[in-house]
Amino acid sequence: MNDLAAQFAPHGIGSIFLYTHEAHPGENYPHLTSMSQKFAHAKALRDVLGVTRPILLDALDGACHRAYGTMPNMTWIFNRAGSPVYKSDWTDANSVRNALEYFIDVFARRHNRERLVPFHVERLDYRTSDPDRFNQGLARSGPKALREFHASGL
Repeated sequence: MNDLAAQFAPHGIGSIFLYTHEAHPGENYPHLTSMSQKFAHAKALRDVLGVTRPILLDALDGACHRAYGTMPNMTWIFNRAGSPVYKSDWTDANSVRNALEYFIDVFARRHNRERLVPFHVERLDYRTSDPDRFNQGLARSGPKALREFHASGL
């Protein structure tokens, strides 16, 4: 997502990472109990995963996460008026790129005075599933995260 954010920044499109909570807490990154702990986890996320986008912290009780959906890896795109124009229950760079390219085209068409009216779309997108990489992420949190995730049957 860092590359995607950099690619679309010249179009006036900003990108942030909202740090909500530990999706799979473990010994290294346990369940969050304070904002100072949350700040430290977000800093580690930035450093370990190389997140270059600004990282904002949700409230400890997850108020923003609950308001916008509770999936662990969501993406939202808002227009300049602050209205949501894209919502995905999982972050996938290809899907986000497709949406951003579409909205840039819409902006250009409106700029050229084309009369456009909105409509809603639902579609099923697909993302690459990499179990080894996912397990590596779980392992960063600690053995407890691996154990609990695999015991859940997901």
